Amino acid sequence: MEYLSLYLFAAVCLLLMLGYPVALTLAGTALAFAAGGILAGVFDAGFLNALPGRIFGTINNFTLVAVPLFILMGNILEKSKIAEELLDSMARAFGGLRGGLGISVVVVGMLLAASTGIVGATVVTMGLLSLPTMLRNNYSPSLAAGTICATGTLGQIIPPSIALVLLGDVLANAYQQAQLSMNVFQPKTISVGDLFVGALIPGLILVALYILYILVYSTLKPEAAPPADETRLDLGKLLKGLLPPLVLITVVLGSILVGAATPTEAAGIGAIGALILAYAKGQMDLARLREAVINTMEVTCMVFLILLGAALFSLVFRGFGGEELIHGFFHSLPGGVMGATLVVMVAIFLLGFILDFIEITYVVVPIVGPILLAMGLDPIWLGVMIAINLQTSFLTPPFGFALFYLRGVAPESLPTSAIYRGVVPFIIIQLLLIMALWAWPEMATWLPAQMKQ
Repeated sequence: MEYLSLYLFAAVCLLLMLGYPVALTLAGTALAFAAGGILAGVFDAGFLNALPGRIFGTINNFTLVAVPLFILMGNILEKSKIAEELLDSMARAFGGLRGGLGISVVVVGMLLAASTGIVGATVVTMGLLSLPTMLRNNYSPSLAAGTICATGTLGQIIPPSIALVLLGDVLANAYQQAQLSMNVFQPKTISVGDLFVGALIPGLILVALYILYILVYSTLKPEAAPPADETRLDLGKLLKGLLPPLVLITVVLGSILVGAATPTEAAGIGAIGALILAYAKGQMDLARLREAVINTMEVTCMVFLILLGAALFSLVFRGFGGEELIHGFFHSLPGGVMGATLVVMVAIFLLGFILDFIEITYVVVPIVGPILLAMGLDPIWLGVMIAINLQTSFLTPPFGFALFYLRGVAPESLPTSAIYRGVVPFIIIQLLLIMALWAWPEMATWLPAQMKQ
């Protein structure tokens, strides 16, 4: 019977590849398999009794309130053109350097990624704002495209990230399940804030490596990243564009790091702060606010509908014995916990071609997370590894989501092959970071441990 769980998983992947809606596919396929299993006498209908409790737990989860608030914060910053003003100021500051425009894109993209936390929003915004400027200044099309795509995926790892909020919530539950399975009756837990702290150092290292690559590339190939035409530095304008979003993100993230606010409370501060900034700059009116709120509502509804569909899917998957099947498979792998982790990372990387981070977080991680954590992995390290792994997957040709987002807003004169060539060096950088994290888990675990002392 447990092999039916694999057929369920395969059916969901197939339907998603055919383009059916994610949330309805998860819930509908699970219900169809459950009904068939009940009629065949191989599925216990009692498993479905837990569904109302799971739905209520999802809707009543205080941590997940941070999701719409962070989305609203990012929407307001985008609609108020704060990112556009910041990019213009940074371009004037660094444009006189070879590769200066690329560095500006990385820095602004990092701040935008921290504020929106959504890969698609960051790639599209940076593509519309910076790609025409880079091409107009005779940047190599592949370098320009690769920089924008790679910067857009920083929303997976730079806190405060929606991906980390969802991943932290799932891993906290998985960690408690793992400890209870080991007869630990006073289980420890982790929080979303712990995952934010753990992702901080790897995220900043990744940004630094991006900038270093652009500097080296522009030095070796000066014609690929020439200085910008307009490089008049206006310090006042630079500070005016840089300080407000930087202060906002510092307050949001800093309040979490020092323990003054939970991620949900910090998200509320961020949303209100973004609104104040937008009104102070005269870039927010009722029409723009309405558009930001409606977009926030649409994305939030999509996220929570996926969570409910994933809750039903994971329940039926466990009802068919899928968790025991995977548990036995992991323990039979050579290499123990590291062998099992490698298999999971490869599987998540491949699933990142067809599933968004929300589906993977709420479908795959609840299945494999408790097993890996019960085998002794640190939950913060595992969360950071999954986030960077997904970031790499979203960047990898030919199916990476970031590539599709940029292709949708790039001019037809930019060939798709140039986009593919441009992201390869950044993929290598991300793989190097994954290997470094594998070799030195302290990159993710040291700072959270210090913060708790």
